[in-house]
Amino acid sequence: MNFYSTNDASHQVGLAEAVLRGLPADNGLYMPETLEALPSSFWRGAKDMPFPELALAMTRQLIKGSVPDPELREIVERACVFDAPLVQVGDRYVLELFHGPTLAFKDFGACFMAQLMGWLIRGNDQKLRILVATSGDTGGAVAAGFFGVPGIEVTILYPEGKVSPLQERQLTTWGGNIRAIAINGVFDDCQALVKQAFLDEQLRTSLQLSSANSINIARLIPQSWYYARAWQQLPEHSAAPVFCVPSGNFGNITGGVFAQRLGLPVHRFLAATNTNDVVPEFLRTGSYRARPSVATLSNAMDVGNPSNVARLHNLLGPSADAWDRILTGDSVSDDDTLATMQLVWKQHDYCLDPHGAVGWHSMDQHRDLWDGYAGILLETAHPAKFAEVVEQALKQPAPTAESLESLKGLEVHKINMDPDFETFKAFLLDNR
Repeated sequence: MNFYSTNDASHQVGLAEAVLRGLPADNGLYMPETLEALPSSFWRGAKDMPFPELALAMTRQLIKGSVPDPELREIVERACVFDAPLVQVGDRYVLELFHGPTLAFKDFGACFMAQLMGWLIRGNDQKLRILVATSGDTGGAVAAGFFGVPGIEVTILYPEGKVSPLQERQLTTWGGNIRAIAINGVFDDCQALVKQAFLDEQLRTSLQLSSANSINIARLIPQSWYYARAWQQLPEHSAAPVFCVPSGNFGNITGGVFAQRLGLPVHRFLAATNTNDVVPEFLRTGSYRARPSVATLSNAMDVGNPSNVARLHNLLGPSADAWDRILTGDSVSDDDTLATMQLVWKQHDYCLDPHGAVGWHSMDQHRDLWDGYAGILLETAHPAKFAEVVEQALKQPAPTAESLESLKGLEVHKINMDPDFETFKAFLLDNR
């Protein structure tokens, strides 16, 4: 299987280059050469398939022969050591994606990437340097997935003061092969620095750089798995699901479209954003207008120029009308986020994190989309990661998580830096 750039379909590379380079030189994003559906006979038998077997079959289809099957099986099995349970809450289902090591949906992608990259660089004398920009959860998941992996060093960029205190500790308390840089700006500044680094000729020739953001195709492959896992857990004879996906950089929903292209029954996607509503505005007006992000209570979705829009244009078409065949967009204010968290707690005794609350509110506003279908909300993070927001909404202490409580006594190690590329470049070259 080859992978091509969204900016130039004639630019094609193998899996190793797509994953280890992360970003093509033309500033596009890598996509699989083909997205062919698995046979209908596969899906008829997939309901009772163990989750690792289901994930393995989907991954085989997405990378077709790029990794020998015994090694691919081992990579996938090591990434599927936790589940994504589907629970019914009121009139809808919630897919809990927070049962991994850092209590966020990105754990699937980070665990898979770490295993795959470790296999791809076997026998390589040059250290692989992972650059990752995070608005909250990605960096912690990447740190957990890559900590201690031989031959790989990770540099995490995050916006100073714009992640939760527990999120910051998940980024900054590792040491070893993980280092964190707090950028005096917003997430888009962090993402721009990472993209500039991949396009800089001196860095590309001096260092072996790769990314662990959803700009890397290896992050999206495992993000297709849990859509199929949700479908597996629906009652027999359920209608095709409508997935509501809290969205920031739009990698999560791109993984969902991958799953749909592989043949997973999906009726529709609802992309729920906070007030950073670039994509809902595009769907509403037909005009795509990237702009600086603004801070919200659902901070992991504070993205003003989502990278994966390029992939969605490639998958769905260039126009808003083309997107509308499968995707609806919605945006939610902070006030509605808090009110929804409170409402769901009172009515259902279920604690949503602020990102899940954005999705729940969008489902309420768009009931017509899932009337007669199985409505599934992707709950992307454990509420304990956003204790301050939960307590603000519920007027009581937030649920706790043992893995987060253990972070509170650890020392924070971070480097503060302005969003200046030459400063960042010099740092990378000086710390080879």
